[in-house]
Amino acid sequence: MERFLDNYIDRLRPLFPKISPEAAHEIASAFLAFKFGLYANAVRECTHALSLIPEGGSNAALKKALSIVRANAQDRDNSQVNADLSVFFSDEEKEYTAINLPVDKIEDPGTLSLDNALILAYAVALIASPDDEEALQEHRRLIVRMLTDYKKALGLD
Repeated sequence: MERFLDNYIDRLRPLFPKISPEAAHEIASAFLAFKFGLYANAVRECTHALSLIPEGGSNAALKKALSIVRANAQDRDNSQVNADLSVFFSDEEKEYTAINLPVDKIEDPGTLSLDNALILAYAVALIASPDDEEALQEHRRLIVRMLTDYKKALGLD
């Protein structure tokens, strides 16, 4: 799944050329806050990042990913641990996600949406925020494990 992640990051690299360093840092901070269980911080970082990202194109998928992370962080901050289904990727936005499964192979749509959102945020932050690269690389194994959970459903076993 290492190669799968590398290919995904390489595929996204030309699609997110105009993310400002400030926005990229906020995306990285939101990802890290969520992963460390600092949900109120993740909400704040997602909200700030959303205000810094221009509209349109691939940014729509990135903004949706941050909205999904923010919704789930808000729920978890309020002790609701189920994946939030109120915000989800549109069919057009799904072309930017790492894990695209046929409907009949999706066991938990909320978790899949959150996983895709976290993976997309991670990848864009890694691409656009060189200052956060070392901290993000420390969480690469986590992303690879997330992808491995979908290996069979993706037909990669």
